[in-house]
Amino acid sequence: MPVDRSWKASADIREYDIGMKTFTAVVERDADTGLFVGWVPGFPGAHSQGETLDELRANLREVVEMLLEDGVPEFASEFVGTQTVEVA
Repeated sequence: MPVDRSWKASADIREYDIGMKTFTAVVERDADTGLFVGWVPGFPGAHSQGETLDELRANLREVVEMLLEDGVPEFASEFVGTQTVEVA
């Protein structure tokens, strides 16, 4: 199954003129279920899953919007990036 990598959240929270906030989500595919699983690092409760990346994105958006109704949380960590580690 081809993976759609066309969407990518930007690092950190960014607020735009129209009040749009952007969050970074970490995404993995569950080996047992085949579902895409995603979470926003440092954002308690901001996690979801979906059968496709589009479904996951929509589900994460819904969860984050719901969580933001209580205000923007104080993040315990900041997403920096990923690293590849090689071992022999």
